Amino acid sequence: MKNVLVNCGKLFLPVFFIAMLMNGTAFAKAVVPDFVELAGKLKPTVVNISTAKVITPQKRLKRPSPTPYGTDPFEDFFERFFEEMPQRPHKERSLGSGFIISEDGYILTNNHVVAGANEIKVKLADGKEYMGEIKGADEKLDLALIKITAKEKLPAASLGDSDAIRVGEWAMAIGNPFGLAETVTAGIISAKGRVIGSGPYDDFIQTDASINPGNSGGPLFNARGEVIGINTAIVAGGQGIGFAIPVNMAKSIIPQLRDTGRVTRGWLGVSIQPITPELAQSFGLPDAESGALVADVVKESPAAKAGVKTGDIILEFNGKQVHETNELPRLVAVTPAGKKVPLKVLRDGKQLELNAVIEQLKDGASAESQPHGADVLGITVRDLTKEFATQFGLPDVKGVVVTDVKAGSVAEEAGIVKGDIVREVDGIKVSTVADFEKAVAAHKKGALMRLLLRRGDMSLFVAMKVG
Repeated sequence: MKNVLVNCGKLFLPVFFIAMLMNGTAFAKAVVPDFVELAGKLKPTVVNISTAKVITPQKRLKRPSPTPYGTDPFEDFFERFFEEMPQRPHKERSLGSGFIISEDGYILTNNHVVAGANEIKVKLADGKEYMGEIKGADEKLDLALIKITAKEKLPAASLGDSDAIRVGEWAMAIGNPFGLAETVTAGIISAKGRVIGSGPYDDFIQTDASINPGNSGGPLFNARGEVIGINTAIVAGGQGIGFAIPVNMAKSIIPQLRDTGRVTRGWLGVSIQPITPELAQSFGLPDAESGALVADVVKESPAAKAGVKTGDIILEFNGKQVHETNELPRLVAVTPAGKKVPLKVLRDGKQLELNAVIEQLKDGASAESQPHGADVLGITVRDLTKEFATQFGLPDVKGVVVTDVKAGSVAEEAGIVKGDIVREVDGIKVSTVADFEKAVAAHKKGALMRLLLRRGDMSLFVAMKVG
């Protein structure tokens, strides 16, 4: 075995040095970072956050008698005993992490770490403790900015560029998992652009650097010691799967959180959906890789004023290509209200240049919505009269309503439900059952057919092959 190891070494060393000489830059990038040096440099920028929330007990409700003869006398006694006991408010405590982003004491963390807290304590790496104040919070991105007041300048973390990171790069997390302060873990960037259903602007970095409860709000660093993400979520029961908010998303809202305490976002006013291969084929597209399909346009919205129409495919927004459907809401959200932005759309196979003046997303309003598409077949429809719409609480729109979905059909498997309203077939408006049947009859067996549906307060396209 010794000879084998030596031989391997003799063969390896020349190749190793040749690789260094031929591609020194690539080799340098592949070197494992000095985690000892990074940890020593970065730990002072990370803080532990402990919060307390006062919980006021709700008055106990008397349970109804289980039988006509009343409750058990002993049970009734104990219920009266506990009901008459004074219900005192108590404190609920939790732990989290954060990191200093400015020398004067601004700290970034997750909103869920400090939301509703009556008391926030921030502990630095040197053991000093300060009371923290929430300066601003954004529930949609799950970020919060807190402030502490210290006599001296504080060490601040450097914010990097999360758009520049690549899958496979090294990453290091520092935080307070399970109350174990200043815990350092390392791994790689496992994936980018993860959508995990936490909000309208999901765009998470996935990492296998160990993240656990208490890491929330802490930083995810790259090999250069720059913050590239804010550790936020984990998969229950999963190992090596953690998620961080890209720091570029945080950088876009930090000034608003600091100056006004809240975040305002841009609004375009469209309902969008992904482009399936079938929809791509029905629109005559070469592939379904990029663009956001407009399923509906809100009346009097910036999109409507710009001339965007149902069936348009938004390819670019403000000079940036829309690679995936969920990119559009994020691009619109960070655009200031009042800004005029160019849109590149595909309509009937031709690219058009439009311009939209973005408006502010109002509180309680929905961002650019993304209904779920489905491939459908096997439906029964009827005319949508005003009386029928009123009786069943359906929208007052033109079209035919789906009254039956055949068991075992493609429609059932795809999730099409009774009450869906068919408004168009291949871009042709449908007002009656006769219109619908005529449009369907125009397709040969196996031909693609595209429907525009209305479901509740949203619209969506579906494409199917006629059986």
